Amino acid sequence: MWSKLALFVIKNRRILILLLAALTVFMGWQARKVEMTYDFAQVVSPDDPDMVYFQQFKRTFGEDGNVFVLGMQDSSVYKLGNFNELRALTDTLGKVEGVSGVLSVTRLPYLEKDTATGTFRALPIFRRAPQSQVELDSLMRVVNAQEFYKGQLISPTTGATLLALTLDPKFLNSSKREGVMREILGHAERFQQKTSIKMHYAGLPYVRTTMTTKVASEMKLFVGLTVVMMAITLFMFFRTWSAVVFPLLIVLVVVVWCVGSMVLLGYKINLLTGLIPSIIIVIGIPNCTYLLSRYHYDYRKSGNQVLAMARVVRKIGLVTLMNNTTTAIGFVVFCFTNIAILYQFGMVATINIFVAFAVSFIMMPIVFTYLPPPTPKQLQHLEAKPLTKLLEFFNYLVLERRQTVYIAAAVLLVLASFGVSKVRSVSYMVDDLPKDSSVNSDLKFFEQHFNGVMPLEMVVDTGKKKGILKLKNLEKIDRLEKFLRTQPELTTPVSIVTFLKASTQAFYNGNPEYYRLPDNSEKNYVLSYLARSQSANGGGSGQMMQKLLRSFTDSTGQRARISLKIADIGSRNLDTLLARKIQPEIKQIFNGTGMDVKLTGTTILFTKGNEYLIGMLKESLLIAFGLVGLVVLLLFRSIRAVFFTLLPNFFTLLLTGGIMGYFGIPLKPSTALIFSIALGIDGDNSIHLLAKFRQEMAINGQRVQAAISTTLSEAGTSMIYTSIVLFLGFSVFAFSEFGGTKALGLLMSASLLITNFSNLILLPALLVTFEHGKDETIDQSSIRHYDDEYHEEDDDFELNLNRMQVQPRNPVA
Repeated sequence: MWSKLALFVIKNRRILILLLAALTVFMGWQARKVEMTYDFAQVVSPDDPDMVYFQQFKRTFGEDGNVFVLGMQDSSVYKLGNFNELRALTDTLGKVEGVSGVLSVTRLPYLEKDTATGTFRALPIFRRAPQSQVELDSLMRVVNAQEFYKGQLISPTTGATLLALTLDPKFLNSSKREGVMREILGHAERFQQKTSIKMHYAGLPYVRTTMTTKVASEMKLFVGLTVVMMAITLFMFFRTWSAVVFPLLIVLVVVVWCVGSMVLLGYKINLLTGLIPSIIIVIGIPNCTYLLSRYHYDYRKSGNQVLAMARVVRKIGLVTLMNNTTTAIGFVVFCFTNIAILYQFGMVATINIFVAFAVSFIMMPIVFTYLPPPTPKQLQHLEAKPLTKLLEFFNYLVLERRQTVYIAAAVLLVLASFGVSKVRSVSYMVDDLPKDSSVNSDLKFFEQHFNGVMPLEMVVDTGKKKGILKLKNLEKIDRLEKFLRTQPELTTPVSIVTFLKASTQAFYNGNPEYYRLPDNSEKNYVLSYLARSQSANGGGSGQMMQKLLRSFTDSTGQRARISLKIADIGSRNLDTLLARKIQPEIKQIFNGTGMDVKLTGTTILFTKGNEYLIGMLKESLLIAFGLVGLVVLLLFRSIRAVFFTLLPNFFTLLLTGGIMGYFGIPLKPSTALIFSIALGIDGDNSIHLLAKFRQEMAINGQRVQAAISTTLSEAGTSMIYTSIVLFLGFSVFAFSEFGGTKALGLLMSASLLITNFSNLILLPALLVTFEHGKDETIDQSSIRHYDDEYHEEDDDFELNLNRMQVQPRNPVA
């Protein structure tokens, strides 16, 4: 098959190159349509009960993660000039397309009792811009008397002030969001320049926009850095620009296909799929490196370009395909999940790994049979003395110091196991952003002054229509809210209870001492005022009252919403807060009442999603082990071969996990996916070495030590080259601003260093110890697929080189 394929590719070079060019143009045309995703990645199954409930919550009460906050801590904001600038900023932001509401000190409404009509009217405290400092100070006393806003807009302890902007969901989940955010930030920057008051920004819309922008910029950065790194590496190996330009051209063609395939599949670029182009370059270059080094080796023997390249395709075609298949397994396991972001990542990567294989096996023979033959200087890399000395040292360890190898491996396993025991699973809402980023520093500002800005929601279900208006039920909710206010990680809750307290205060002409729930004698009066206020003519005031009530209760009056914000305290601390503090208090307060309290919101789903995602990735790793073992079993028809392949890779992954523990790298979605990818990539080397060893066993008459020595000297070179390429390629991700991407680069690089020990020392040592030489029957049919040297030149008649009018050259060596 591979002989016929080699003949077909070389005979039809022009047609194939034109077809490939046409397809690349088509994929490039598709690639230009690629978009960034603006949705928050849902990592919880749509069928999960908590996700179903959250979707119901949003349909009833609206979005919880669409608030963008701007904050400042400067007492000069309450000087007349600066305050009027703040008022102008608030009015300007309210007119930005995509902003559906602005809550600011300058446009705070307050409730005023109208005895004549028996209603409450929502009136602005600042009906016009203050004309003097005295007037401003007087109005601020009114603001401070509104207990409903305490801790919401002005910090009672530090005096910090914030503006809360509600964004239209239609803009949040589309490309328009970036324009809205730029306009908002532009107005805020101009306010800062005019007043010299530093502004801080937070909220999920801001975090998501910042991350989306960074993903787009890093995608371009990584592609550029990877290309430069691979160019330097290729030139160091081959010392010729043709060996640099054309392999890079091949992988860039695959990158075009990669982005185009995202569009054709209907996917958008997110934090994970944005890494795929760079990963494809890193994975694709070893294909080219392997082909090129084998081509140089065979050309040195034959002196004929076409013959040498045909032998390369025939000899290493299947083993390279299997190596790519093993690499793809590290990604395809993500397709077994029902998590969209993982499925898309796995699907796009898997498809394009095979595209990279196909394009390289078409373009490499075509390009390098058209180019002039390699010169003796360009073939010098085949005799790299430092590499030869290193492999000779490995051979010495394997044959003469196996006991030392096993002791070293045992010690490393013990140390790694201790390190793995120190790994902790924890994640944060802004986990992937660097600690010194403006997003994190601003988030700390809001946590310091307002206890946090991440949304947390509770829904109290009374079980009966209009049950929420019963005083005993309101008192239970009030008791829960008093407890929530004692938790330093939480902001002051807002609910129907706080609104009724504000109504009672308004009923008593704004006296702060009456900011409480109405008693039995007051309740009917207050509720009747509220009822008439919603239906009162007068437009804006009645609509505002109705909107406020609807945001706190459902249409039946059966369920009430308690809305608050929480600091980004991490998944472990959040679990502790919910399970050990809030849930027991809820149980104590509502036990036996028939009322049900559920916690929901983006923060809850994010935390659960991370736990769910880590669990799925652990399952994916087991599936990856199973698939790699199955591939090995099908290829070698030997359970022992499966053992020899998986054990060194288990060793590599355990050491990688140990590194995580010792360096304090937490287990989270971005680090958990590393293990499946590393298994797929590291498994290539195991299969490659084992295949070469089986072939050498046949050639050397089942003499294990002779086969190992030859295997290390010949297969070891390409394995080290491949590891160097992959190590340098993945190290590029260490320059990322995202913590998860940086961890991916560092841990993958560490894994690739470790795999040289496990596959070039530990695996050969195991083969010498457990292989029985002549006692084992070798399946010649499977060996022949992996033959790097076994076929002699007499077999080349299948290629029918005369029909291609190839002029033979004299051998170089």
